[in-house]
Formats: sequence, C-alpha cells, structure tokens
Amino acid sequence: GGQPVSIKCNVREYSGPREQDFEWMMSRESSGQKIKIISTFDALYSHPSLSKRVASGDISVVRLQDNEAELKIAEAKPVDAGFYWCQTPSTDVVISGNYEAQVQLIVIPNTLKVSPQTPPPVVPEGTDVTLSCNVTRELTHPTYLSVTWSVKRGAASEEILTFGPQGGVATGAKFSRRYADGGVRLVPGANGVFELVITRATTSDEGIYECNGTEWTHENGKWIKIVESAKEMGTVAVTFSLSLEASVSPRMTFEPTELSCHVTNITQMSPGGRLGVDWEHTPLPGTADDAQTPHPIASLDGSGNLLSDSRYADRLRSGALSLSRVHPNTFKLRFLRTQDVDMGRYACTVSAWSVSSRGAMVKTAEAKSSPLVVRWDAKHPSLNVAAKRIREASVGGATFEMSCTVSTDNLGEAGYSVLIQSQESLGATVRTIMTLSPDNVLSHGGATDPNRRDSLVLTKSGPAEFRFRLAGVQLSDRGYYWCDITAWTKQQPGQTWTKANSSESNKVRINFQENGPSFSIAINSDTNSVYPWETAKMECSLGVSGSSPKTDDLAYEVSWFFTRLRGGQTTAQVAAVDRFGVVSRSDRNSSSDVSVERRDAHTYLLNIFGTQDSDSGEYHCVATPWYLSASTGAWTEAKELTSPRVFLTVKFAVWDSLKLPLLYGASASLGVGLFSLLLGLVCAQCCCRNATHTPRSRNKLMDLEMD
Repeated sequence: GGQPVSIKCNVREYSGPREQDFEWMMSRESSGQKIKIISTFDALYSHPSLSKRVASGDISVVRLQDNEAELKIAEAKPVDAGFYWCQTPSTDVVISGNYEAQVQLIVIPNTLKVSPQTPPPVVPEGTDVTLSCNVTRELTHPTYLSVTWSVKRGAASEEILTFGPQGGVATGAKFSRRYADGGVRLVPGANGVFELVITRATTSDEGIYECNGTEWTHENGKWIKIVESAKEMGTVAVTFSLSLEASVSPRMTFEPTELSCHVTNITQMSPGGRLGVDWEHTPLPGTADDAQTPHPIASLDGSGNLLSDSRYADRLRSGALSLSRVHPNTFKLRFLRTQDVDMGRYACTVSAWSVSSRGAMVKTAEAKSSPLVVRWDAKHPSLNVAAKRIREASVGGATFEMSCTVSTDNLGEAGYSVLIQSQESLGATVRTIMTLSPDNVLSHGGATDPNRRDSLVLTKSGPAEFRFRLAGVQLSDRGYYWCDITAWTKQQPGQTWTKANSSESNKVRINFQENGPSFSIAINSDTNSVYPWETAKMECSLGVSGSSPKTDDLAYEVSWFFTRLRGGQTTAQVAAVDRFGVVSRSDRNSSSDVSVERRDAHTYLLNIFGTQDSDSGEYHCVATPWYLSASTGAWTEAKELTSPRVFLTVKFAVWDSLKLPLLYGASASLGVGLFSLLLGLVCAQCCCRNATHTPRSRNKLMDLEMD
C-alpha cells in the first residue's frame, strides 16, 4: 500500500467516432456490487464514497489516445483491493452492448523496513569497511526482497552492488573489476541482515553510503517492484596524510631546490603494497603562464617506473631534474638549477598500489598534499649591447666593419645568438642580414643576395664580442646596421638552450656619396729623335684615384693618333687596343711597322719599327676607362681622356748619307787599280821571257847627249 497504481484500458475494432469514452467500476468481490469510480465523460459518475478522492486527484483518469485511457491511483490503500472493470459505451451502428474488461488489484500492506548500521566515520587507509543493512517485511503475500548499496560523492551517485530479488548479485560498472578481485564482498546474514565488505579501503572510497531495500512480486513471468526504501548509512572518510616541505629553498635563480613529500598514517598498507608519487606545478599569478592550470612534472608508479611530462623530459634526461625515494615513505623532487619559470605552487599526490587476486598492481588509494609555494626575489638577467664602427666605408667598394660587445648582469655562463639587422632609414622595414646561433652555426638572412654572400663575414671575436664585415659596399648597402643579441643558458651540458634575455645595440650608419674613380693620362717617349730604320717607343700611362676599383674590375680602350704638323688639327689613327685586349692597326703611308704592348694594368706601349722620314710628327694617345662600379655592380664607361702630344723626329745627315757611298766607291776604285796593275805585271812576265838581251852601250848617254 501507499504506492501509485496505474491501470490502462483500450478498445479496438469499433465503428463510430474515433474518440471513445471510458468508465471504471470496482468490486471487492468478483460477483459483488460494483462501485462507480470515474468516467471520461460524466463528471458526476463517481460513487459518493470515492468523490473526495476523485476531487483531490488521488484517483484520476488520463486519456492516452482516442481509444485508450488510464486509471491512476496516487496512493493505493487496502480498501482499493478488488476487481476493476473498464467499459466503453458502444458507438456501433448496430448496438450490441458495451465493451468491458476486468482486472484484479491486490494491495499488499507496506511493511518494508530498511535499517542500516552506521559505519565508522573515519577509517585508516588499507583497512576493511563493513556496511551492514537490515531489510525486512511482513510476509502477508508471496513477495521477494533485494538490497542495493550505493555511494554519493557530491551530486553523483554510483551503485556498488545489488543482491536479489532472484538471489543473484549485480555490480556497478566501476566496481565490477574490484568485486571480481575480491575487493568488494557480499556477506548475507540472518534475519534480513546483509553486509557489504570493502577491503583495503582507499581515499577513493570516501563518500556518503546508502542502503536501498526493495520488495518485489513475480507475476506472469515478470518481476514487479512493489515498494522500495532508501536510507543513508553515513559518511566514510579514509585517512591518508601527506606533508610537503622544501628541504632546500633557492634564494635566487639557478640555485638548487629540493622538495620532500612525507607520507603518514600508512600503517595499514596491505602486504606487497607499494607507493607511487605524482608531482605537479602551478605557475604563480602574473607570470607568462597565468592560466593557473596545474602542469604534471613527473611520476613514479607502484612498479617504480618513471614517467615525465614533455615539458620536463629534457631536464630529467640530463639530470637537471630528479625524482627519488629516500625513505620508505618519503619522496623527493630536486632541481639542480632552478629557473624563473619554476616558481609556483607545488603539490605531491601519493598513491597506494596493491597486488590484485590476478597478480596485477592496482591503485587502491590516493591522497594529495597541500600546495607549497616556491618563490624568490628574481633578479632578472640584464643584457646590454654596444656597437661601434671598426672600418668605415666612405666610398663604394670599400669595406665596412663593426663590432658588437655584450655586457651582462645576473647572468652566469651563457651562449649568444646574434642577428645582424639593417634598414635603409629609421622607421623603414627591418632586414636580417646574417644570424649566428648559440652553437656558432652561421646562416644568411632572407635579405642577403646569394651572389654577395662571400662578401659577408660574421665571427665571434671574443667571449662576448662579435664582428660583422661587409666587403665591397654598394649604394644599396647604405643605411643603419645593428646587432640583436639574445643570451641563452643551459642547466646541463647537452641540454637544450633556454632563453635568458635579449637586447639590441645602437645603430651604425653606412653613408657615402658615389662619385666614381678619377682617371688621368700621360704620354712619354724614350727619345724625341731617331734615325731612319731605328725603333721608336711611346708609353701611354693612366692613373686612377678616388674609389679605386680592383685591377680585375678595370679596363681601358687606348688609341694612338699622329699628325705631320706641330699642333695640326687633322690626325690619323696609328693603332688601338680595346678593353678586351684586341689590337687593331690603321693603314699608313710608311714602310715602318707598329705594335701595341700592355706592360701592366695602367701602361700601354706603342712600338714603331724601322722608322722612316714619314714617321716624323706629333703623337698622342686617347683612353676611355671602363670600371666595375662597386655601387651598382655594373660595368661603367668613364669620360674619355686625351694625353698631351710628343714630337718624334727622324734625322737625315749629309755626311751620314754620303759616307757609305763614298766609302763604297773608293774601295771599288782602289780594288780595280790594284787588279789592273797586277794584271799588267802578269802579262809582261809572260810575253818577254824569251827575248835576247842587248847590252846597253856605254856611250848611249853620250850619244844621247850629243843628239
């Protein structure tokens, strides 16, 4: 009794209106007088003995569909037991009577009693908790009982175990494994006493426990719940105490830190049980990570396995961070060099592990310590970078060099990364020229022309000094240059770099005006006069000043011109050489020959072989310089240069002209005379050899005189 009752009634295979009306009657005996209960169309249908209950809503009718209605009794009473009839007046064309159906209602008195025994409010972790509940009823009708235990934590309720009504056991989803391992046991007792035993209680078993008794009946193969009653048994708290302290506290950045997590009240730990620990860190408000979300650091499970979060993996591998268990119930977390990011709230969570019936390690308890704040007055490392000009580029093609010196405070051993940056003017776009990593790996920035990378040098010239050199500056290199330097630290060798601070230097300017090199020309002759057939040499010398380009970046086009008259305006080209070294000679009215010789990068020589009288006259050279502009990187033609004039005389002397012919003639005459004399002597000897010699008369002279 006291429970709601619902009786449904529907009619099928009828004609007439779709909506049918229903009437309910009851009789305490199957053949007794029927009492009208309620009708869907007649408000005055109810018997006077039931009119108050109908008016109060204790008895009501609800139309479910056109052909279906439901009789409801909010609280069934023993007087409601009997036979109930549902009938609907016929709406068929041919009246064949009313449709009706009968059902019996048995009202069993509510004698169910649930009497739980209040468990101890506090139990040591690892001990057993017994939850005793007495469920009884008066057996006036064949009924069955079931008992259910559940636990509430906050607003959520979890079912632990149900026994009955068929004598079977059903467990909640979260307790199935534990029941199978023997962690939860049912102990049926006598006289309606049922006990639920939770072995090796853990902190996760804390909560408000409830015992629920239910009375059932079994009809037509179905279990029907008659009545149930739930009673709170009380709150169970499992003791598991932790204390967290700082064994070593840092006073400044990079000093060591050690935290100790002590476990107490763990005397009831089961045989073979072990402890594990989880460490977590929550950043302080106002830091870079201000989400106030706890971050796991690392943990040791019941088997001693070390698990780390990715944020701390490198520090654990290098030994800069360590976890240890120095006493049976004490765990330690140690930082060899504490960083600023390590300031915050720390907590340790200790878990108890036991061996299950299957031999596996299962977590049986867990407790979390109160947070411990670790902080210090952080003296942040400061960085100052000063840049100065070493070599100034005053003209295009010159070399620019600057140095950047780093000075630090509150910073120990550190590595530096360097960015050489520039901009054409203040406020213009910043370009990265070169970078140098803390590991001294050099790379070029996106603003670097690949063809000019050999002209860029960035080196570490001292423990905290860097030098940047730019060779062959061009107009496009004008602007401001500076160093952006970042200091990095390592807690241990081999560990990844951690950024400490960064700073930019002052700006050094490259500013020059490109006027180009200046050239000069001069002509020299080894002699101003020569004799015919001799060789005349004239040297054309060129000079360069200002932004002098390299030898390979300079070339000349040189031509020689000749005129017969002093100061003559009409000149004729003798020879020329272009900037590629190709020589050309002009047609001349002379039998002499000419050649052009390049003595060095700035000197060209004109040779005239076998000079003739027609080679006498004024000579001068004309040169056009070509140079590779350091400012633009292109070959540039300079202004044409004309040298002064030199006069070459080919001498003609009379004696020098006649001495050879006279010498040749005299020599020939003497030779002919001597030859004739010699020939006459030979002939005389040959012709007069045999003639008789007649002695000369002694008187010959006398005769002659007389004559």
